[in-house]
Amino acid sequence: MKFDDHDAAHNASPHARPPQEQVLTTRGAAQMLGVAVSTVQQWVDSGRLRSWSTPGGHRRIPVQAVRQLMDRDEERAPSAQPALLEMLDSAAKAAPPAAGSYPVGLDETARVRAVMDSGLFDSGPQASYDRLAALAGQVAGTPLALFTLLGHERQWFKARVGLAMHDSPRWWAFCNYTVLSDQPLVVPDARQDERFCHNPFVTNEQVRFYAGYPVHDDGGHRIGALCVLDYVPRTLDRQQLWGLGELATLVSDEVARSQAGAITLPPAP
Repeated sequence: MKFDDHDAAHNASPHARPPQEQVLTTRGAAQMLGVAVSTVQQWVDSGRLRSWSTPGGHRRIPVQAVRQLMDRDEERAPSAQPALLEMLDSAAKAAPPAAGSYPVGLDETARVRAVMDSGLFDSGPQASYDRLAALAGQVAGTPLALFTLLGHERQWFKARVGLAMHDSPRWWAFCNYTVLSDQPLVVPDARQDERFCHNPFVTNEQVRFYAGYPVHDDGGHRIGALCVLDYVPRTLDRQQLWGLGELATLVSDEVARSQAGAITLPPAP
């Protein structure tokens, strides 16, 4: 029996791969985007990233859809990732900032020791933290979301959404102020805030908005923060701020569970 083109189109499987379309697995898309597999799965479920399923139920993501997502993020900050990476390289070669260029608490020595004892600093991605960071970005409606850890000289991004770099110099960290108290830090426009207006993230026209809550270990030390950032000035409403705080508590709970289980984490690749 022969079918004409109309019949073939009518009888095509809803799972069929679009003709001549390059596709990726979920893991391949995650590698291309520089995020965790769980983050890609959330973007697919929310409709942010177009996908289709094979007859066997395996998810496939068009390469073009991934590129379109990357292009949308670049429209928010056209030179964000290349500029940030170049900026990080320049900062590494530059002279360090003057002492006292960022605030520290009276418990800083014990706090940094707690960060290192947690085993999270310089460790690779974990789906549990990636999911919570992604949820923070969804709650706040921001393109960037991070779970940061503040070491002695560096800020490590244990979970990151929308950012390619793994770490930054410690003095760049907005979270230096977040870990000083248990209250949230909200910066509606960093250019107008004397604490941050000279920060490289800001002067390079990257970050304008920041909001974060501290993350605690099982001993109560503020080892870092769960934060959301944007390229434009803005703020969070009451419900969004509450949601961010609840997610930060969940991150702290996850840290406590990992410490209780004495998990040894692999280093970042």
